[in-house]
Amino acid sequence: MQRIAWKYYPRQQDHNTEQNREKSPASVQLQLMMSSSFNIFRVGISFVIMCIFYKSAVDSLSELSPQKYFSTLQPGKASLAYFCQADSPRTSIFLEELNEAVTPLQDYGISVAKVNCVKEETSRYCGKEKDLMKAYLFRGNILLREFPTDVLFDVNAIVAHVLFALLFNEVKYITTLEDLQNIENALKGKANIAFAYVRAIGTPEHRAVMEAAFVYGTTYQFVLTTETALLESIGNEDIENAHLYFFHCKQVLDLTLQCRRTLMEQPLTTLNIHQFIKTMEAPLLTEVTEDPQQVSTIHLQLGLPLVFIVSQQATYEADRRTAEWVAWRLLGKAGVLLLLRDSLEVDIPQHANVVFRRAEEGVPVEFLVLDDIDSLISHVESNVHVEEIQEDEDEDTKSPNMDVQDDEVAETVYRDRKRPLPLELTVELTEETFNTTVVASDSIVLFYAGWQAVSMAFLQSYIDLAIKLKGTSTMLLTRVNCADWSDLCTKQNVTEFPVVKMYKEGKNPVSYAGMLGTEDLLKFIQLRISCPVNITSVQEAEEYLSGELYKDLISYSSVSVLGLFSPNMTTAKEDFTEAGNYLKGYVITGIYSEEDVLILSDKYAATLPALLLSRHKEGKIESIPLANSHAQDIIQIITNALLETFPEITVENLPIYLRLQKPLLILFSDGSINPQYKKAILMLVKEKHLDSLTPCWLNLKNTPVGRGILQSYFDTMPPLPLLVVVNLHSGGQVFAFPSDQPITEQNLLLWLKKLEAGLENHITILPAQEWKPPLPAYDFLSMMDAAASQHPTRKDPECTKETDVQENDKKQHEDKSAIIKEPIETLRIKHWNRSNWFKEGEKSFRHDNKEL
Repeated sequence: MQRIAWKYYPRQQDHNTEQNREKSPASVQLQLMMSSSFNIFRVGISFVIMCIFYKSAVDSLSELSPQKYFSTLQPGKASLAYFCQADSPRTSIFLEELNEAVTPLQDYGISVAKVNCVKEETSRYCGKEKDLMKAYLFRGNILLREFPTDVLFDVNAIVAHVLFALLFNEVKYITTLEDLQNIENALKGKANIAFAYVRAIGTPEHRAVMEAAFVYGTTYQFVLTTETALLESIGNEDIENAHLYFFHCKQVLDLTLQCRRTLMEQPLTTLNIHQFIKTMEAPLLTEVTEDPQQVSTIHLQLGLPLVFIVSQQATYEADRRTAEWVAWRLLGKAGVLLLLRDSLEVDIPQHANVVFRRAEEGVPVEFLVLDDIDSLISHVESNVHVEEIQEDEDEDTKSPNMDVQDDEVAETVYRDRKRPLPLELTVELTEETFNTTVVASDSIVLFYAGWQAVSMAFLQSYIDLAIKLKGTSTMLLTRVNCADWSDLCTKQNVTEFPVVKMYKEGKNPVSYAGMLGTEDLLKFIQLRISCPVNITSVQEAEEYLSGELYKDLISYSSVSVLGLFSPNMTTAKEDFTEAGNYLKGYVITGIYSEEDVLILSDKYAATLPALLLSRHKEGKIESIPLANSHAQDIIQIITNALLETFPEITVENLPIYLRLQKPLLILFSDGSINPQYKKAILMLVKEKHLDSLTPCWLNLKNTPVGRGILQSYFDTMPPLPLLVVVNLHSGGQVFAFPSDQPITEQNLLLWLKKLEAGLENHITILPAQEWKPPLPAYDFLSMMDAAASQHPTRKDPECTKETDVQENDKKQHEDKSAIIKEPIETLRIKHWNRSNWFKEGEKSFRHDNKEL
């Protein structure tokens, strides 16, 4: 996982950063709201990146030959050079990110140039292929450091790494609590510390800390860590977010005392850090005697409120101690002043002991009577919190950030960053080895990007798959890092990451379109034995239906499907074969069409042509007629038959049941459900009373998101178990079964009849909104739904019985991007055609896609 959570350990260098700095450009000074007290310098560096030429990504870069470029370098000056070979384009994604980094790097005095390599060029930077996957950091013409290009995965990573290398004296990277204590002890009585925790090097938060260190590095000692254990050791268990602490060590003269610590509570951005540090520099407490409405401090300029502690001569000492205590509690959140009533010309109500002034202009001050410090702190924090929320909401409305990945995915990658992966269980392919490898053996290929969190998370699952299949499969597990071999991935029609494709000699590759997890992918591989399987005798058919024939696969598919046909039913057999071939990888299917097929049809009361569904968990076999059913109809019949009668709803299977386009009857339970409740609901199902609903249950212990769902329905968490009906089709109404009634067959049937008659009131109405991914490539809902939305497009040749993976040339799986670009059919709910259900709100709410 080091490509996402790569850690940087600065090595000692013989440079004096402070002496080599130059003045910051005006654009950076304005961005940081520079004041005359800032002392900013810059160290010149040269950052040389080796890559392959991609013209469209580098239009803004000046072009030089290697000789010309090196002749322009000056000692102590900064330069970023991009060496390119025009005959091998394959790093377009990296080039785009580098192009985005041109402006911010130039703001820090780093010029940017593109250096065109030619074949006869002898420079080491235009040489070996392995050197073209690294970035080189220079000062003048002196090489300082090398980076693999995949750690520079976006503009934030590029800027962060450059500044981190530049500020090796100002920013100390530590890994243990002992390191932090040593720095703290060394600086007591001398300087203050800005201690930052970021989840990974190269993140936006890391860049913000580096930019702040560039400005304040000569005034404060910056300390950085990515170790969660270190953060937890100082009492912060929120390892999912970046944090910044200010250690007040300069005023600590007693080495046995610990430095006071102030936590920055805002997100780590450049401007937020600047504001936070400016408040740390401001006086802790100021005495004033003028009108609070006329007082001006740095806090107001930074958008923070002022708190005036009203004092008088008789209680001055006690009031000052109180004010100092309040000031420490509100440090970074508000300015605290001691207001002397005796010297004040403006009258203050006698009962008031606190004056609160907001940062907005024109807002009158508030005169408060507060009995304790906690009440005062709570009042200030609640007002500041409201202002922050309103500002965030405005920002969300103005410009939603489309570049944000799924935070839980990124957190998973970071959490497991130190987990050793046995990558040797898979074969890493390159442009040179790809064709020979996939031709020589049946292969599964993972196409991923080393800089992308989703790819790196799935790589863990892919390695887990390799561990499970070790020594048991004839398939060769391979992988291609598209960050290194983008041209190869383009040729293989890979337009998003991650993608798994299965290759077999003489066949077109087949893309896996299911969930990105080990078990789902393993099931897909193991079940690709049927197209369908030819069963040749009645005895073999019985073994197939009982699960004995493929007993090793029962754990992957609890249902076996057998098609029964007379020998002369050619068209029906072709349709079934097409359907079975299309469902390969999702369910076991077989076909029997021998002369004695009537033995089976008579035994199972099946009218030919027919399906026999063997449900291994229940030990039941049921028959379904197939007269006049085409391939698409058969797929739908089998797909519906695979659904459980009263399923437990999970994140993975929810889209499948939403496709039924019925209101959900959900029993929420904190654990296993009461057998009596299940019996009552199954009896109503058997008696056809729930045909218009989808009955299901949700275990909050297995699916914790259910708590959030219930809280959105009821505002507060209701007592469990709880039965609700959620109508996602024509109004979004949610109805709750009366909590004072036991869930019995009779009570439930009576309640449902009241709903049908429109006699029950809804508890809430879901808002009309869509489920959309942050970016098209992260459309997880479409991925989840892909396996359920099967539509055959062609017939494949008949397969024989095999235990390893069988490939075919079906082209409907080839381009997974088509799935991603389509609307999210999983949640596209059509209006329910029953006119007397949920009448209220039907006209005013037309929901295409809704949240559960």
